[in-house]
Amino acid sequence: MRTTIDIDPHLLKKLRAEAHRQGISLKNMLDKVIHRGLSGRAPAKGTPYRCPSFAMGATNAGSLDRALAIASGLEDDETARELSLRK
Repeated sequence: MRTTIDIDPHLLKKLRAEAHRQGISLKNMLDKVIHRGLSGRAPAKGTPYRCPSFAMGATNAGSLDRALAIASGLEDDETARELSLRK
């Protein structure tokens, strides 16, 4: 079936490049992309997604297991400081 649609020029450029890379027509590329989008499945990839991690340096606060206790102590100190200013 023939239809007319407006496609963002940048998206059309990417679609054409991918179709060329795969050696298929733009029509077939659009069919694949639309079918994949409507099926609700993520495209199969050869390698799993990996999120890089970075060292952020040492912390002077001690063990991060006590983070809530440290935050609570800091909050108590600030509350006491604010109360002392109201005298």
